[in-house]
This record gives sequence, structure tokens and C-alpha cells, in this order.
Amino acid sequence: MKSGKLIVFSAPSGSGKTSIVRYLMEQPELNLAFSVSATSRPPRGTEKHGKDYYFISKEAFLTEVAADAFAEWEEVYKGLYYGTYKKEIDRLLKEGKNVVFDIDVLGGLNIKKLYPEKTLAIFVKTPSVEVLEARLRNRKTDTEEKIKERVAKATYELTFENEFDHVVINDNLKKAQQEAYRLVKVFIGTEYDKVGC
Repeated sequence: MKSGKLIVFSAPSGSGKTSIVRYLMEQPELNLAFSVSATSRPPRGTEKHGKDYYFISKEAFLTEVAADAFAEWEEVYKGLYYGTYKKEIDRLLKEGKNVVFDIDVLGGLNIKKLYPEKTLAIFVKTPSVEVLEARLRNRKTDTEEKIKERVAKATYELTFENEFDHVVINDNLKKAQQEAYRLVKVFIGTEYDKVGC
């Protein structure tokens, strides 16, 4: 069985990477499997354990760090940890799947460093930080303090965009989804030609 490849999507919070990843996951010809990250934050909205994230306590997360269970992990916000299990990547690759990551910017670069030959790293961004801030406000999921924290972090994360293989500017979601589809299709070498792309 042909071993799969790794496709990393990273972006400042609110850039729309999750909407792009969801679209790609619906394209069966890409043979994608989603790498579920672990996090110490509580679920938001309709998020489910094992589907959106592995929700674990901060103590459990740090125990996993000490056990070298993660391919990458970060304290993304103060006291809030995110990480990618090595066993999750290995399991999906053994199934012959192309593994998709929806992870923070530094985590995405760490995956690229660990698996340089297998990884396509795509950075998603909004046309401007102002647009990003407006999107975060429209989500109505964060406090004013949290929005300011996310905007400050986004400004820092944008300094890493040149370390990614490609940058997709999400000023039009449909166009961004199609551009991401094209990049992934070329990378995994599928000959399938999708109508409209």
C-alpha cells in the first residue's frame, strides 16, 4: 500500500483554515484523513471529543509531553496547550491516507521539520489584520480580552508565512477552497480533474 502524505494547514485564528479543511475533507478522491489534535481547552459549541479534538486536562497533557507522545505541541495561549499525537499520524499513514492537519503556525512548521519529504505546508491568511479582527468579533465566541490576545498573536504568526510552501489568501472562501484543492491535488499526485477547479 502506498504510504500517505501530510498536508498542514496553519493560520492565525479566524483566517478560515477550518472551513477550507472541511471542504477538502468532503472530496473523496483526495483520500484524506483528519489528524485530530489534543488540547487542554474545553470544547466550544458543538465540538466533540475524538472528532474535533481530544479534550484532555492540562495535567494529562503535560504527562503526555513528558512521555514524548506528541510529534509537536505548543502552549498556544497562556495555560492552553495543543498537540499532535505521533500515534495518530502513524495510524493514518499506515492506513494509506493523506493526513490533514489544522494546527497552529509553529506546530505546522514543526510537522514540516519532522517529516520534510512527506509534508506540504500551507499558510492561510486574511487580506489584512483588520479583516481578521472583524471576523473574530463576528464569531461572538471570545471576550474582548481574548480577541485582543488573538489579534496580537496573529500579527506575530504572520511573520512566519514565508517558511511555508504556499500562502492562500482567504478573501473569498470559495476561491480559497479551490486554490487549496489545486495545491493538495498536485502534491499528492492524483490525476483526478475536478470540475470547476
